[in-house]
Amino acid sequence: MPFHFADAEYATRLAKATASLVDRGLDALLMFAPESHYWICGYDTFGFAMFQCMILGADGRLNLLTRAPDLRQAQQTSTLSDAQIHIWKDIEGVAPAANLAALVTKLGYSGKIAMETQTVGLTFANGQSVVSAFDQPLHNGDGIITELRQDKSLAELDMHRRAAALSDDALDAALQGTRAGAFEGDILADMHGAVFRGGGDYAGNEFIIGSDQRALLCRYASGRRHLDPQDQLTLEWSGAYARYHAAMMQTLIIGKACKKHLYMHAVAREALEACEAAIMPGQPMGDVFAAHAQIFGKAGLGHARLNACGYAMGAIYNPIWVDFPMFYENNPRLMRERQVFFLHMILMDSDTGLAMCLGHSVEVTDQGAKRLSRHAPDLFEL
Repeated sequence: MPFHFADAEYATRLAKATASLVDRGLDALLMFAPESHYWICGYDTFGFAMFQCMILGADGRLNLLTRAPDLRQAQQTSTLSDAQIHIWKDIEGVAPAANLAALVTKLGYSGKIAMETQTVGLTFANGQSVVSAFDQPLHNGDGIITELRQDKSLAELDMHRRAAALSDDALDAALQGTRAGAFEGDILADMHGAVFRGGGDYAGNEFIIGSDQRALLCRYASGRRHLDPQDQLTLEWSGAYARYHAAMMQTLIIGKACKKHLYMHAVAREALEACEAAIMPGQPMGDVFAAHAQIFGKAGLGHARLNACGYAMGAIYNPIWVDFPMFYENNPRLMRERQVFFLHMILMDSDTGLAMCLGHSVEVTDQGAKRLSRHAPDLFEL
């Protein structure tokens, strides 16, 4: 039985997805994205690193083609019955794409078939093999399930809120352990420990940590150091509960903040609040980016900002917790109630060597943005 949601929740999701196929005149959708698998039936695995595909028919049937190691994974995490789980065998010369084409034919799907391609669940080589295995052209199925996943149910919103609470717990742990002489590895261990002790999961990517000049990085890099008496530490992390995320970002100051750091923080907070004010159902996402860019530009910090200021949150798998859509210049997509977004105000000034980043996740309500974090975006001097 599925672990996280009621059967009725999955039945509703399946009905919505089936209706989307019918509306597009599709006979079946080949789903390779692990997020699609998880959303539609609860199937939870990192087995997407190998060849696997879930077939959704316009008749509402689901079938999974996967490897033997994921048989019990499907049995214990998904709504699928044994009859809906099909195993391709590891043996020299095996062509799982051919097995997939044969299964689609056996299931009776001979009309218009689409496939997901914009996913880490399908390598380029495997994608080519799928296209070659079918006698008919396959249509673009990207965005069908992704779009449905954006409108969170009440149960999903509860998962995001639990993830946000874990993110707050991780920040508390970081604040307690960050001081002059502290080892970055200990800070990371404390943050991860807070999430796991709270019943959370591995996040969709590594927690980002960097001090001194590495505080200007917004990607994880291996290597650890001890903090200096006067230092800066940039953290980006997310609690994850039932795979749902609520990311946060913060630059902590070790010692006393200089005037430039104080100024950067004040501007980043103003930009964060302006972005929150720009979030409203029915308004374009580009408005949020414009608010961010306007504040930083007016403050003379446009050179230190990035070209996006946030993105959607969801139940996401490795290698990154980024979901789509994103906040970038002139994005025309309209925001909707019950979406969840991560807003990040990132200032990384290579001219001065200083960083200041602020970010947290918000829920879109009929009144606008609602913060999921219990922490205010304050400046921390430790």
